[in-house]
Amino acid sequence: MKGSQTETSTSANGSSVEQIVEIPLAQLHPFEGHPFKVQDDDAMQEMADSIRQYGVLVPGIVRPDPDGGYEMIACHRRHRASQLAGKETMPVIVRNMDDDAAIIIMVDSNLQRENILPSERAFAYKMKLDAMKHQGKRLEVASSQVGTRLRADEILAQQVGSSRNQVQRYVRLTELIKPLLDMVDEKKIALNPAYELSFLKKSEQEMLLTTMDYEQATPSLSQAQRMKKMSQEGTLNEDTMLEVMSEVKKGELDKVTFSSDTLRKYFPRSYTPQRMQETIIKLLEQWQRKRQQQHQR
Repeated sequence: MKGSQTETSTSANGSSVEQIVEIPLAQLHPFEGHPFKVQDDDAMQEMADSIRQYGVLVPGIVRPDPDGGYEMIACHRRHRASQLAGKETMPVIVRNMDDDAAIIIMVDSNLQRENILPSERAFAYKMKLDAMKHQGKRLEVASSQVGTRLRADEILAQQVGSSRNQVQRYVRLTELIKPLLDMVDEKKIALNPAYELSFLKKSEQEMLLTTMDYEQATPSLSQAQRMKKMSQEGTLNEDTMLEVMSEVKKGELDKVTFSSDTLRKYFPRSYTPQRMQETIIKLLEQWQRKRQQQHQR
């Protein structure tokens, strides 16, 4: 079996040298808690086409799995593309490493990608920060200034080209319930309001989902900040949340206009504009009563 080949050899000076080996795809398992989505999108199809034609040019990194096979560290997309390309094996480097080292390599290899979802970045930052702290217990690394020590989040910020504050704001997003975090990924909720909402209790976040559905709106930054303050003061409930969410956001239109061409197809030709308006108001009143009844259930 190809997977049973020797993964290391000894150089002339007696040091261990890593070897590239072909491992059956079926023996390669996903990394536990892998925060990056592996999607069958256009980019994945392009990778599969390339692998079908040229093979995997850059070997993946894996580590032995105590339960059998190997755990993928840096090669999840190449593994999926190899499956789509109809391959049975792929080249990898088998490396023995502990959990913290594996997490750091896994995160670093994926953060190099151009398009990363906020949820992916949030959980990746959190996993790497936890690993760095485990390694050093509030890791102390000397900076260019003699005697200055850097915190783990400061080191990570430097590595990803960001600020410590921005790293911490992303990590806070991991406190959001999944439906809200999905809305951040879908750009339905902006990052700044999402950060404020992450301080709400899980039950309050669930309540917010219902309120957003009722109001057909997402919170602005100021609304999110007010709900966060109410939560901390213990005054956030269904009524106060609805009061905040029902406010007209600054900058929203004061009136809505429709062209006659847009409305005409919904009414008989005999209807005058005045009669169309009266009918629309009646229908809206019925819709409003129905929503209120649903909200009270």
